Amino acid sequence: MHRLRNYFLTGLIIAAPLFITIFITWNFIQWVDNNVLPLVPSAWRPDSYLPFVIPGFGVVAAVLVITLIGFLTANLLGRRLVSLGETILDQMPLIRNLYRGLKQIFETVLTDKAKAFQQVALVEYPRPGLYAIAFVAAEAQGEVAHHLDGDGDTTVGIFIPTTPNPTSGFLIFVRRRELTILDMSIEDAAKLVISAGLVTPEFQGKKVEQPSAAEPMRTTSAKQPVAVEADDERFNPPSAA
Repeated sequence: MHRLRNYFLTGLIIAAPLFITIFITWNFIQWVDNNVLPLVPSAWRPDSYLPFVIPGFGVVAAVLVITLIGFLTANLLGRRLVSLGETILDQMPLIRNLYRGLKQIFETVLTDKAKAFQQVALVEYPRPGLYAIAFVAAEAQGEVAHHLDGDGDTTVGIFIPTTPNPTSGFLIFVRRRELTILDMSIEDAAKLVISAGLVTPEFQGKKVEQPSAAEPMRTTSAKQPVAVEADDERFNPPSAA
């Protein structure tokens, strides 16, 4: 029964992530197909002249449309149209805040304007003596940097995720010297946070050399034997004669 239990747990560890990944991916493809295919003309759909439905055609169509939008925006006319649209959105009180926030997030995550979350660090949080995993975002800028930078050290913004949901957390600003930069990747750090410390990434650090069993340990505090002079009267008692 103990072996059967181990076999079952091993199979569950292998099969559960695989089936969950397939389930989420398949539902995402179906969701995109259901929302995109009605917008595609019937003459362009493969199911109009094939006896079966091709899953994922809506995803391909969405990728092509998004790429076409990016191509049209890259030229002068497209930039003017985008600028005109943003000008119209700026006149709407609530929508403009939502649009600006979402645009800034996507520009930060999907472009090279900010090197966000490329390093993992340890920081003392929420008090000295306790350490938390943090993702280093970028150096502080603007008014925050004006008030915090000094003493020849820069201030950086870090994101401290919560367990087991790393999408929520805290944004704090600390001096760079207060961070301990780690060698682990962002993915390994995310696994460590999600698993609440159960999944620890491998670390090829320096190993402390242990003395072998045949060789006794040498200590510097042991006293060396003192050589005794042969002519010392204290250690040479007189003979019987």
